[in-house]
Amino acid sequence: MADTVLFEFLHTEMVAELWAPDPDRGPRAQKIGLSILESMGFRVGQALGERLPQETLGFREELDVLKFLCKDLWVAVFHKQMDSLHTDHQGTYVLQDNSFPLLVPIASGLQYMEEAPKFLAFTCGLLCGALSTLGFQSLVTASVTALPACKFQVVIQKPRGPVPSLKEAL
Repeated sequence: MADTVLFEFLHTEMVAELWAPDPDRGPRAQKIGLSILESMGFRVGQALGERLPQETLGFREELDVLKFLCKDLWVAVFHKQMDSLHTDHQGTYVLQDNSFPLLVPIASGLQYMEEAPKFLAFTCGLLCGALSTLGFQSLVTASVTALPACKFQVVIQKPRGPVPSLKEAL
């Protein structure tokens, strides 16, 4: 329980620091802040992916990897499973969390809807980084229609040639 509170507090402080107006960075400061948050999430996702049990490194199917993220990875980070996973079977997946822990603190009113994207950038990077470690290049975006629910859209980038597995690369 304490680690959840500490993670949420750390995340909130990172968002506050990187979103704060900075006259030195100019009008693009918030865009740069989102990029930094996403990059930090990517690196954390890579590190989590490197610490996964060896059985997970053998995932060859996209759907198996996404199921793993929705169950095991989500539990490791947020202490709950993702609520649903949908796919069009063409490389696009929608992961839905109906009570996303990082949005719960701001879910008290509609006035916070425009603030939601800055709380999702880190997690988009986290998913991208974990997928990268598992051998899948992806583009992850997030959307919010009603707080604290959110959807993460994951588009798996198709490789342009044969990509060696992680075991082959080692």
